[in-house]
Amino acid sequence: MQPTVTPRQLDILRFIRDFRAENGYSPTMQEIGDHLNLTKVTVFEHVGALEKKELLLRGAKHKARSLRISPEYRFSDETSTKIPLVGRIAAGMPIEAVENTQFLDLEDVFANEGDTFVLEVSGESMIDEQICDGDFVVCRKQNTARPGQTVVALLSDGEATLKLYYPEKGRVRLQPANPAFDPIFVEQCDIQGIVVGLIRKR
Repeated sequence: MQPTVTPRQLDILRFIRDFRAENGYSPTMQEIGDHLNLTKVTVFEHVGALEKKELLLRGAKHKARSLRISPEYRFSDETSTKIPLVGRIAAGMPIEAVENTQFLDLEDVFANEGDTFVLEVSGESMIDEQICDGDFVVCRKQNTARPGQTVVALLSDGEATLKLYYPEKGRVRLQPANPAFDPIFVEQCDIQGIVVGLIRKR
């Protein structure tokens, strides 16, 4: 059972949630106060109470914009099975990964523990892994992978691609699962996550 919150505390939690979703970072105490017409002292009191209830978490002590909502907390207007659909991922030539605000409801399919996201596949370079154009891949956020795992790789030019990951001496081979496509060789790449599931609508 979730801890009880006052209406004003719920307002603060919702504002932090919506602010982070829109801006990618947390609001300051002053911004919370300005939005809710509260003094900074009152905001500190409510935030302190929410921290004691472990509903708000803070990074470095007194660091600005370090507030975040506990992943265990569930808002009444949300379901725990909604996973963010953050864009499209290339399975052919790399394309720009465009973030959006859609949600894919995966109730009874996957449990979202706060570290998963969904990408829609564009292209056919992974068909031998049974990943087809138009599929949705469910990914777990992590920056490491074992050889042969299917990864979301961010290249140095800012483009993202879905490929099999093979580290080699002095380079990384991003291997397609389709003989019609050539592998991509890079000195390094940033792994954004690994594929843990697949959803096909048709």
